[in-house]
Amino acid sequence: MTDQKRVYNFAAGPSTLPLEVLKTAQEQMLNYKGSGMSVMEMSHRSSTYQEIFDETKATLKRLLKIPDNYKILLLHGGATQQFSAIALNLMQTGKADYIVTGSFSGKAAKEAAKFGDVHIAYDGKANNYTHIPTQDELDIREGVDYVHLCENNTIYGTEWNYVPDTKGAPLVADMSSDILSRPIDVSQYGVIYAGAQKNMGIAGLGVVIIREDLIKPHKANIPVLAEYDTMAAKDSMYNTPPAYAIYMAGLVAKWVEDQGGLEEMARRNEKKAKLLQDYLDQSDFYNYPTEVGSRSRMNVAFTTPSKELDAKFVKESIAAGMTNLKGHRLVGGIRASIYNAMTYEGVEYLVNFMKKFEEENK
Repeated sequence: MTDQKRVYNFAAGPSTLPLEVLKTAQEQMLNYKGSGMSVMEMSHRSSTYQEIFDETKATLKRLLKIPDNYKILLLHGGATQQFSAIALNLMQTGKADYIVTGSFSGKAAKEAAKFGDVHIAYDGKANNYTHIPTQDELDIREGVDYVHLCENNTIYGTEWNYVPDTKGAPLVADMSSDILSRPIDVSQYGVIYAGAQKNMGIAGLGVVIIREDLIKPHKANIPVLAEYDTMAAKDSMYNTPPAYAIYMAGLVAKWVEDQGGLEEMARRNEKKAKLLQDYLDQSDFYNYPTEVGSRSRMNVAFTTPSKELDAKFVKESIAAGMTNLKGHRLVGGIRASIYNAMTYEGVEYLVNFMKKFEEENK
């Protein structure tokens, strides 16, 4: 196990956090840097909290190399709040295209359809979302307000490995489960948004990185907390922000930076994913349906030969000091989420367990 009485946590989110981050939060829990109080207790208007807030944004800007013509918004509601906020703010002509490669991109499209003309440019349902479409498979319209995709699909274990051509429309990307896992070119996107609880921190926080020209005067009839112009003008503090979640995101971002940044995260994540995926590919016991070329480095979904063995696998993995390997309720099976904070040793431990389980149940 990673530390005394700690398990290897393969949860898809809320997910495992770096041990160093947890220890820092523990040390600062009762008295943050001599303030005499916890971050949970301090006013978001205080100079002490303002430093935490500003440093969190500054670290994210450095890590992701965010250009100066983008705003960083730290908002309530995780990623799901943005499903409606994006449509309410960006639908100027009332038309948007959505690429559906899994459950969350489908939910985002369904929400946006409440507010305008949503065209599904690709739907992976027919192949059970095991495939990321090529450019030729995308039916993107001319003149839409934006094109939306989800970069990494936690349930089905797929991930985009290229940035699609959107015919000049701003690309909006849900990066909830692979943000900070590798370098990206932010300038290729109009909006990047992410719930923090998978690879960036704890639940409750939504991070929005938006190009300034896309922040328009808000429509009269939209909820105030969905108004990008209001939230940008108030630096995400129109009301009390998710203060502790922002603090935790800052600690995680600083940890990533101290480890060597996104280049080092990419190297580690490739190594971890290769270890697990290579074992699955050579096994005739486990079934790993996700197409080569579409596979996620963050979430690996697979099955044993039967549902009964899937259940046995999960039960025995818990006894062996692992947790949250049960697949999502929509698909069943087994899923290992191996975000930045999951160590190579943790994945190695899982693979060794899988080998033993295969030998005993073949």
